[in-house]
Amino acid sequence: MFRLNPLFTDGCVLCRRREIPVFGEAEDGTQITAALRAANGKLLAGDTRAARNGRFLLCLAPQEARTGCTLEIMCTPALSPTDDRAAFLHYALTNARAEEPSSCVVRDVAIGEVWLAGGQSNMELALMNADEGPAEVAAHDDGLLRFFDVPKWARACDEADEAFRNTRWQKALPGQAAWVSAVAYWFGRKARAHLNIPVGIIDCWWGGTSVTCWLSEETLASTAAGQRYLDEYAEKSAGVTMEAWLAAETVFRDGLDAWNQRVDEVKRELGQDAPWAEIEAQAGACPWNPPVGPGSQYRPHCLYDHMLRRIMPTGVNGFLWYQGEEDAARTDRYDLLMGQLIGAWRRDFGGADLPFLFVQLPGWGGCEDHEAWPRLRLQQAAVAKALRSTGLVVTLDVGDRDNIHPTNKRPVGERLYELARTVAWGEQGELSPEAVSVKRDPGALVIGLSAPLRPDQPLEGFEVCGADGVWHPAICRILGESLRLTCEAVPDPLHARYAFIDWPETVLKGKNGLPLAPFAL
Repeated sequence: MFRLNPLFTDGCVLCRRREIPVFGEAEDGTQITAALRAANGKLLAGDTRAARNGRFLLCLAPQEARTGCTLEIMCTPALSPTDDRAAFLHYALTNARAEEPSSCVVRDVAIGEVWLAGGQSNMELALMNADEGPAEVAAHDDGLLRFFDVPKWARACDEADEAFRNTRWQKALPGQAAWVSAVAYWFGRKARAHLNIPVGIIDCWWGGTSVTCWLSEETLASTAAGQRYLDEYAEKSAGVTMEAWLAAETVFRDGLDAWNQRVDEVKRELGQDAPWAEIEAQAGACPWNPPVGPGSQYRPHCLYDHMLRRIMPTGVNGFLWYQGEEDAARTDRYDLLMGQLIGAWRRDFGGADLPFLFVQLPGWGGCEDHEAWPRLRLQQAAVAKALRSTGLVVTLDVGDRDNIHPTNKRPVGERLYELARTVAWGEQGELSPEAVSVKRDPGALVIGLSAPLRPDQPLEGFEVCGADGVWHPAICRILGESLRLTCEAVPDPLHARYAFIDWPETVLKGKNGLPLAPFAL
């Protein structure tokens, strides 16, 4: 039995400048040979390995970007102990041409930038449902921007295996990119235009999921924060069988589909731009009560087990991540969990220095605890500052007060692209100004910034506190690339913060037009 992982099918994109893993399934002992050839037939790289435990993994030497390649995979009987592996590899690469029934030729192979896009619903939001999306879907014609969508399955079953086996790379041709991630699309579109090389995006996301869904059970159990998620879910789902969960899940999905239909009807009556409060008043509150159980996509480590593992250890040039909404009110150690995820993904995909770029939560006015999202934003920023080759894009200005899924995704993807220029490609992209220092002045705090702010805007959203820890609004004055904060109620300020609320009424911009990053110093 020989089966190449669907990531390596016609039209695939392989990562540039890193070792290229090629993997799949085969009977133990079978010798698998891979030959990567340029468009003119020249051999670029090759490897031969024996399958073990029903799997094989080959490693091809790093390559520069190119198009029109072929990947030849050849299967032969096991080598004897006396066989010369180097001689066998030389023979296989120079003489065999993938003519055996258990071999194959993968055509239209591109080598370029490959990024894994993960997270929850704001990464999942499809291009066709985003601002400017329908026009992009209809007209964008770029065969070198390609997407691979990992099927959404959270349990082991034949249907999940079949769905993954049938998945293929999709080119961004007219009408073909409707369901790709809007954020990842805009990132890829800018990267293609700037680098002028193939770009591949592997979409691996699921709405409503916690960061713990994307970590292994072993990793979660290694910290108290992760173990708490495991224990809580085990307690909630105790005694629930797969059959009971499947039945409850059907009822839940039917109810959610009916509610979504009512929302669409109300929007048609009131207009697409009607306030969410009016829509909800007529359609009712979202029936978000997914059942717990052994097949739920919301249980810890399930998507790591049933989605992410399917594509390990494919070669990537970096990660895009947009998640956090689900965990904002559930943990005060999101920074620890995110640090674990970054480290684990880098190990799983073969690079301790792989760039990890993620999106800070935008503004949203729907939190019961108005400090939950700002707390998580600061934890996201702390992770980006603590770990090398990471970066965070600020999106306070592109949120939606009434919609946790803002549809203005173009700025998000393009800011990730600018971050990639800085973190991944050795350039200097356009980044948000951020607070980099604080010093005490008589009766004031002076905040140093990484870049200047626009002078012609209301300087709101700043607070200071003294030794009593009580926060008060502060008056802000711009001093070049610094801010001077004062408050009559706090004659001796010790700490300052900015935008510490879920929905800031005013978002300050730098001279480059990007929002000032929230801070607490």
